[in-house]
Amino acid sequence: MAATITEKIFSRRCGKDISAGDVMMAPIDAAMIHDITGPLAIKNFREMGGTTVFDPAKIIMLFDHQVPADSIPAAENQKFMRDFAAEQGILNYDIQEGVCHQVAVEKGRARPGDIVVGSDSHTCTYGAIGAFSTGIGSTDMGFAMKYGALHFRVPESLKLTTTGKFQHRVGPKDLILAMIGDLTVDGATYKAVEFTGDTISEMSIPGRMTCCNMAIEMGGKAGIVAPDEVTRAYCSGRMDGGWLDLAPDEDASYVLEREYDAADLVPQIAAPHNVDNVGDVTQFEGTPVDQVFIGSCTNGRYEDLAEAAEVLNGRKFSPDIRVIIVPASKTEYLKALRAGLIETFVEAGGIVEAPCCGPCMGGAFGILAPGEVSLSTSNRNFRGRQGSTEAEVYLCSPATAAASAITGKITDPREVA
Repeated sequence: MAATITEKIFSRRCGKDISAGDVMMAPIDAAMIHDITGPLAIKNFREMGGTTVFDPAKIIMLFDHQVPADSIPAAENQKFMRDFAAEQGILNYDIQEGVCHQVAVEKGRARPGDIVVGSDSHTCTYGAIGAFSTGIGSTDMGFAMKYGALHFRVPESLKLTTTGKFQHRVGPKDLILAMIGDLTVDGATYKAVEFTGDTISEMSIPGRMTCCNMAIEMGGKAGIVAPDEVTRAYCSGRMDGGWLDLAPDEDASYVLEREYDAADLVPQIAAPHNVDNVGDVTQFEGTPVDQVFIGSCTNGRYEDLAEAAEVLNGRKFSPDIRVIIVPASKTEYLKALRAGLIETFVEAGGIVEAPCCGPCMGGAFGILAPGEVSLSTSNRNFRGRQGSTEAEVYLCSPATAAASAITGKITDPREVA
């Protein structure tokens, strides 16, 4: 029977042919919790009579949203989770490693062909290496931690094919924003979004992570790329096992197929207050900004920081705005540090913070005041996302963020020599 990537993963993990729409109890290969959602998941685990997690080696725990702890409640939550990790024998990355979605992939805790759940909506990021990964609520997470399995209705799939080469300073973030603008925030509701085509095949894992990360912003249950030689090279030395032969069958069934030409794409902007409120950068050029944020699980990797530094090219950031740069993990931070990018950003007038979620959710720092405008490489621009409900958040690529940080207003990065 012809199958999509998602159907193949569930069929292999369940030991029988599985099709979209089937409902079953499927085994979990890994479960991720962090400092915001973890405490409630643990409490639910206890309320279900849980005494020992199904497999401590398959629980991924770290703190990234409010780190270091910025309030007494945050400190209490983190202590609660530290105590649970010690009791259960769980490896806790604590505050040392960075953002959960980056760390789970770079540490090899999610593998091609795995079923991975996380109590965070952007868990779909792990699809970049060919895992079926999805966000779940804290009640479901409590169940998953106790039993090592979870009920699923296997999602139907969308096939989004991209061909051609990007223009200068146009890339994966612009592509996924354009897709969301096209499909809208509910265009892929409870669907697995397959990214395919020669543009994706030539894209690095960081670029694929950017695309899969934002599948949820079009309503997707998961975003996924078939594992290939790029995946194999990335996974080599990071993990043992994992299925790499997961290409969808040519006659697999999709509920929707769309084609995109990367060569026609220009820098994209998602304007307040919805991620699908997308247009070409030229529609928003000249809009003054108060803060630029470069980072998050969407665009906090070394490649993103290098892209921003290339646009900066020795210039200074505008003195009229705040520029906050946050690498996605310790590993990515060290890459940027050794390449001289951290020094570049600091000398330009930016503030470089330790790896964490940073301003993305408006929790720990980088909070906006009423009337302020943020331009961000993160994934959401809902009202109140980065602070005041009277502030505005625009989303863009690292290149557009850097160009705009130089001028103090939304700027087409192609126009910055």
